[in-house]
Amino acid sequence: MPSESGADLSRRLMSKGLLIRRSAIPLVESVSDLDLLIERAIENSIRLLDDDAVKRLIEMDSGNPISKSGESSSAEIDKRKPLHPSDAHEPLQNESGRVIAPIKPNEIAPPPRPHGLDHYSIQDFPLQARDIDAEIEIHFDITGNSVTEGRLIDMQSCFMDRLSKIRKMIIETSIPRLPRRPIRISEAWAERKSRNSSASEVTLIGLVEFKRFGKNGDIQFAIEDESGSVECVLYSKSEWEKPEYRYHPVNDGLLDDDVLGVTGYFTESGRLRATDIHRPSLEHHEKARAGSDAAVSVAFLSDIHVGSRTFLAPQWEKMIQWFKEDPLAKNIRYFVMTGDGVDGIGIYPGQERHLQIKDLYKQYGELARMVEDLPDWVDTIILPGNHDAVRPAEPQPALDPEVQQDYSDVTFAGNPSDFSLHGVRVLAYHGVSISDFVSSLRSVTFEHPERAMMAMLERRHLAPSWGGKTPLSPEPEDSMVIQTIPDIFVTGHVHGHHASQYKGTHVIHSSTWQNQTDYQRMLGFQPRPCILTIVNLHTHAVASIPFV
Repeated sequence: MPSESGADLSRRLMSKGLLIRRSAIPLVESVSDLDLLIERAIENSIRLLDDDAVKRLIEMDSGNPISKSGESSSAEIDKRKPLHPSDAHEPLQNESGRVIAPIKPNEIAPPPRPHGLDHYSIQDFPLQARDIDAEIEIHFDITGNSVTEGRLIDMQSCFMDRLSKIRKMIIETSIPRLPRRPIRISEAWAERKSRNSSASEVTLIGLVEFKRFGKNGDIQFAIEDESGSVECVLYSKSEWEKPEYRYHPVNDGLLDDDVLGVTGYFTESGRLRATDIHRPSLEHHEKARAGSDAAVSVAFLSDIHVGSRTFLAPQWEKMIQWFKEDPLAKNIRYFVMTGDGVDGIGIYPGQERHLQIKDLYKQYGELARMVEDLPDWVDTIILPGNHDAVRPAEPQPALDPEVQQDYSDVTFAGNPSDFSLHGVRVLAYHGVSISDFVSSLRSVTFEHPERAMMAMLERRHLAPSWGGKTPLSPEPEDSMVIQTIPDIFVTGHVHGHHASQYKGTHVIHSSTWQNQTDYQRMLGFQPRPCILTIVNLHTHAVASIPFV
């Protein structure tokens, strides 16, 4: 057989509907007639080539050897017998006339699944990650690029940049199209007397200055742009009471500093009576795919909290063992950790009594040891979170070089980070702003953080609210704007778990590796720990593997 690399061999077998375990590759390479081996496997309904299966296929017909010690002629190949005949329950007779015990139908056993799940097919995770070179392209990372001095002019520049970017999205993407050309608020005020009826509406785009629900099913708010501000009121319509309008602002609410368009007319009181609200349209997104020659997977995890007394160490060891045994694990090329790798020091009052490791550098050292236990074919990407030793204001830079030196073969990125893996766009964000969405929108709860993520995509912004629960750095360019819709959007922070698709984008809320804390118990919140979420970059198949 011509010499082939492990990757070439895997791809050749995969094209025939066969998968091979890495341990069996040397056995297959010893075969002189690979085509015959493939034919025998197909005839006998064998789809997974492990050591035992390959040995049986080689030895199944001594008259037609396919090992390199004996060549099969084409004539001999035609005479071969399948391992499991169709009439398997009938006794077989050999040439000497002896009765051979009947052979029972042999269905190949599924790959070992310690978790017992059956919600995915191993065929959707076809390649051995070890055979594929890493391909990581960073599109945005604030590390080394923060230029703010925290001055008023920086804050103004940040908000004007946000307004400019999202205004352009609203104008260019709104479906249906905006009813008329947007004008500045100062221009609308100057023409107020001529725009005081529904027949002379005006369209404005600005940042939400304040908002509140009224007593009559209305929502009252103000918007501002570079030229001025105006108070608005939006009354509910009967059609907005339908379930599909659950997330409409009149039902769900608004966030401070949202960017939105408003169409309406001025009342005698000087308020704008809004007839509709506009956002950038989020149509169905067509995901990019890695090539079939890079059909490897990325695994997502967040909030490990090494150093905490509630860190789940036995479950981590269980996952490491799974990486060594499960065929699905062999397909994982990347491991993305979206913040709070350690519990940190001094993050909240009284934290010390909850710590198992009370030295910050020892926490990071232990995390480095744990990451080192991952298989050598896995490339790890680590982002910071609010418990990590970086500035709290977002966007956050990557972990300090002094911390990084304990790690090998790890890519450190900022929070948020926008990067591609084999051409598949990933937006990774720790997710502190989820708390602002919970406090502002009726539809969002800590039990359903994915709704906050969907709201971020709809708004094209990760953390709109200034002065809320999310500390923000006033960079001259607002880097929290979502300028490119990602193929995969992942967050963490609130210790839940979710994996679904929203308008074509994978929405993944990564699981934690920490048990319920005292604070969560007080709130009545139950985390969903120790679930590894895996996405194949070619097939876009998703698997969520629990280790509890």
